[in-house]
Amino acid sequence: MEEQFVLRVPPSVAERLERLLNEEDPTSSGDKELDLSFSEDGRNGTFVIGNDRFPASLLDLPSVVESYKTYDDSVLIKTADIGQMIVVRDEGDPAPDSIEYRHGLTPPMRDARRRRFRREPDLNPEVVQRVERDLWNIMRSGNIL
Repeated sequence: MEEQFVLRVPPSVAERLERLLNEEDPTSSGDKELDLSFSEDGRNGTFVIGNDRFPASLLDLPSVVESYKTYDDSVLIKTADIGQMIVVRDEGDPAPDSIEYRHGLTPPMRDARRRRFRREPDLNPEVVQRVERDLWNIMRSGNIL
């Protein structure tokens, strides 16, 4: 399987990227340089297109997204499970608060972590230890002490 990620960029950068990818002779464009580098923490970095630098962050998606490709427009072949997204921001935009992106890629997955996944229960450690002790006793002798 391939390694893939989602790249989310501001609209102005998206236009420049599209222009660069659609050109037959990319060396004729002013946006010749295209680079993505990360700092030591592996979560923050810089996206470079032409002479402009944009801050970037690597975020975890709330759920895994599968990607497919086709060679004959009829049979789909799974190529990767995508679990991360690189978000490129404009210079003045604030950095994300956490390492997990709160929303999915599509509108139905808005606030997915809160709406679709069960919260971990609040358990009292003393109750857990007592139940565990009772289970051990049942397994050993069949009686609850």
